[in-house]
Amino acid sequence: MEFGEGEGKVPLDAIAERAKKYQPKPKITYKMIQEYVEKKYGFKVHTAHIAEVKRSLGLAMYDAPNAVEESKQPRKHPPKEKVEAITEAFKYFEVI
Repeated sequence: MEFGEGEGKVPLDAIAERAKKYQPKPKITYKMIQEYVEKKYGFKVHTAHIAEVKRSLGLAMYDAPNAVEESKQPRKHPPKEKVEAITEAFKYFEVI
């Protein structure tokens, strides 16, 4: 059996074979980023720093269920070496 019309028909077996091989990319968590940075650079990064770098790079952010309208404290911007380490981790995990 084939799928499609005309000369562009694709055998259903080929489609099924490709579907079996398909592996979606795993979701990269903040914990994975933290572990990578600590292992490679020897220092810890806070999840707030990871979020701040994501924002600055324009990456997709998810709405937190516990988010508040206005924060009680201003955001703390991460030091330059932590920004570079987090950015490198994003590249390692192919986020950017």
